[in-house]
Amino acid sequence: MKLSRPARRASLVVHVAASASWLGLTLGLLALALAVTATTTGSAVTAGASVRAMKLFADWLLLPLAFLTFLSGVLLSVGTPWGLARHRWVSTKFWLTLAATAATAFALRPGLDSAVADITADTAAGGPPPGPGDLLPGPVVSLSAYLFMTVISVLKPWGLTRRGRNHRTASRAPAQASAAAGHTGGTR
Repeated sequence: MKLSRPARRASLVVHVAASASWLGLTLGLLALALAVTATTTGSAVTAGASVRAMKLFADWLLLPLAFLTFLSGVLLSVGTPWGLARHRWVSTKFWLTLAATAATAFALRPGLDSAVADITADTAAGGPPPGPGDLLPGPVVSLSAYLFMTVISVLKPWGLTRRGRNHRTASRAPAQASAAAGHTGGTR
């Protein structure tokens, strides 16, 4: 299946916008996690507001952006000559996006739910503001992965996979046979 030029362009715009939004949102989560870290000796109210904002972003924006990035990337890969398994950089992005989406759903969001529960309990008990716990590593790892995926999207390193080399060889064979048949037809 090949996408028409307008469909390919629209899909590319959606993919780039969703990916950039996912990256930007992760930067925001990192800033909020750093705010929680910075307030561990300060205000419980500030720490609580930061963690609740992180949870709000994670619940309403992270997963939809992750799924939109993943689905638009798959559509682009199968609808263009890049293919899903023809180039190493495309395969790498596919697996990293899948892993980041799963980590968002099964690690980051539950971790934020737990942090909100801890902050609520500590605030109700009148205790000191909680420490950042596991809030900082998630955004740092995510940001690193997204930046890496952005770099390989621009540079397109590593060449073809075995499947890509086989596909290229198979697609060139009919063209070479056709060219050879045209030259062996004799002269007039």
